[in-house]
Amino acid sequence: MISKQKIRLFTACFFQLLCYQLAAQEKPNIILILTDDMGFSDISCYGGKFVETPNIDQLAAEGSRYTQYYSASPICSPSRVSLLTGMFPAKWNFTNFLNTTKANKNAQQADFLDPNAPSIARVFQNAGYATGHFGKWHMGGGRDVTNAPSIKKYGFDAYNSTWESPDPDPLLTSSNWIWAKTDSVKRWERTKYFVDKTLDFLKANKNKPCFINLWPDDVHTPWVPKTEGEYNGKFPLNPKEEATFKLVLKEYDKQIGRLLSGIKSLGIENNTIIIFTSDNGPLPSFNGTRANGLRGSKLSLYEGGTRMPFIIKWPRHIPAKKLDTLSVINSTDLFPSLAEMAGLKLSKNYKSDGENRSAIFFGKTAKRKKDMYWEYGRDVKNFNYPDGKDKSPNLAIRSGDWKLLLNHDGSEPELYNILNDKNETLNLTVQKPKLTKKLSSNLLKWWNNLPKLENN
Repeated sequence: MISKQKIRLFTACFFQLLCYQLAAQEKPNIILILTDDMGFSDISCYGGKFVETPNIDQLAAEGSRYTQYYSASPICSPSRVSLLTGMFPAKWNFTNFLNTTKANKNAQQADFLDPNAPSIARVFQNAGYATGHFGKWHMGGGRDVTNAPSIKKYGFDAYNSTWESPDPDPLLTSSNWIWAKTDSVKRWERTKYFVDKTLDFLKANKNKPCFINLWPDDVHTPWVPKTEGEYNGKFPLNPKEEATFKLVLKEYDKQIGRLLSGIKSLGIENNTIIIFTSDNGPLPSFNGTRANGLRGSKLSLYEGGTRMPFIIKWPRHIPAKKLDTLSVINSTDLFPSLAEMAGLKLSKNYKSDGENRSAIFFGKTAKRKKDMYWEYGRDVKNFNYPDGKDKSPNLAIRSGDWKLLLNHDGSEPELYNILNDKNETLNLTVQKPKLTKKLSSNLLKWWNNLPKLENN
């Protein structure tokens, strides 16, 4: 016969476990989907005309979407740093994509993100979350950079990544390039693989809240779509081949649909925050059609290089079918906003460049308080801009409705009222000399106060 004391002990332990599970359930899961090189209007709910994207459109219909969300960089490595740290990437010596050690030095940037930098994953991990990163990393490692810290050093419990990382998944990396015919997981299977890893991670941690980076490397070139079940050697075609892009985008939408269905099947849909966005603008842009006519593309500080689609869903918390065209959001905002939404307190010593925009996600429309700053490239001789009208100066600031661009030496200033002229067609520097001078001064002051690498 079981004694009363053992029954009480068992009851107490059971109650404690139940309380722990309930507490875990109260914390929302968070899945941040970061598409690679997706243009503002690639998907149909943002005006895209390439292929129908019903699954991503359904995500938007069940959540809220925004038309003034900005990445903190027009290129991959710095944009990813901004999401992880909640800070402008130039503060961590990231202004271009990470390349070889020689190229990084010429571009006056780091070889990898300092592991002591703030990390949103580490904050959630310390709060009891299971943390996973599935997809492209590109914040250190790859090429000839062999001393980059492991992804786990930034607060991730589990990870599977591509060759541009310190921990390349051998199933994806039979060669030292973005893809190879000999990869076990083929190029057209990448997003499916990362979605599977995400769902497996959620299943394995069903008693804990999860924070997950789902960062596929679609729709980045080279486009190698699935054709009749097998790779036939036809792809990749010329990168300007729109038909190839359409096949890749269609498959990408299908895999996002698998993710959403999997979350529903796990019974966690109502307690999961899903964010869908892109790291930077498209390349090629098909004459601007991938950015809804916005000027610029990837590698440009014009709107087409930094303004991204942004969708967020959290049933019963975030309004469904809401379109916000006024609130200005930056990728640095996600760190403080998601922490607030999950009920986490950030260290008083942490100074984000972003703002807590959780109230906006919950349905409020509000003006931005902080200015936004961009830098693309510290050494003009060692990085390329897009050609023609998409070639921008290498610094930019947005303050309220106004955006100013200029070079490090103060040359070639351009001033636009983004609210009235989102395509950046009318340079108002002559008409607004005082405002041009003020914003130029603020921008150059910001840039001159940025840290410079000691070995440069």
